Amino acid sequence: MLLRHGQSTWNLENLFTGWHDVPLSDLGVTEAMEAGRLMRAAGLAPTVVHTSVLIRAIQTADLALAEMERTWIPVRRSWRLNERHYGALQGLNKKQTAEQFGEEKVKVWRRSYEVRPPALETSDARHPSHDSRYERMPPELLPSAECLKDVVERMLPYWYDAIAPDLTREPCVLVSAHGNSLRALVKHLDGLTDQQVVDLDIPTGVPRVYELADDFRPRSSRYLGDPKEVERRAAAVRDQAARRR
Repeated sequence: MLLRHGQSTWNLENLFTGWHDVPLSDLGVTEAMEAGRLMRAAGLAPTVVHTSVLIRAIQTADLALAEMERTWIPVRRSWRLNERHYGALQGLNKKQTAEQFGEEKVKVWRRSYEVRPPALETSDARHPSHDSRYERMPPELLPSAECLKDVVERMLPYWYDAIAPDLTREPCVLVSAHGNSLRALVKHLDGLTDQQVVDLDIPTGVPRVYELADDFRPRSSRYLGDPKEVERRAAAVRDQAARRR
């Protein structure tokens, strides 16, 4: 099961968030709890959970598991499930950034597969080298900015080394992460082309359930909940850069 975190406080303010660590908004808390209730109603009971090291994904997992009365299951966390690093765009308002640089350029930075946004200098306080949770990582692994292709490449080792092995031992695995890290995982599972994954919008707080064969190929996949609500949340993701705030 894949679960994109609920709305964060910076989502609410329409800011580029990336690796910046912000909590869920009140709506995000509600979305996470609803996700837990949807999984429980569907008879799904995760036996291990994987999250990024960012609080919005961790909170989403904790709240959803609490609704299922399964907060006791093992938890694994990795930076490889983090959101895409938006470089120097982090902390900027998406609408204002589009007005300053032009909608087309910002669209390329946000949604193209291979084009990175402007990079952060390592001296910038926003650079991950200044964050204690990454202090033991080799410096060459710390991004200054990422495109979606970069996210795919740094996520796949975690799929092969951690998630896939759990799938051989556990009947139900939950991954609580972010829009771009989950797009990367969906690209791999569904065999999407570079353009198809660019056009994919994953709604916040809606569990996406896969049934996998022994070779990890999907037998089926579906979102839980009301299809109209799923589409509404996906559309909200698409429309972020156009918001007036």
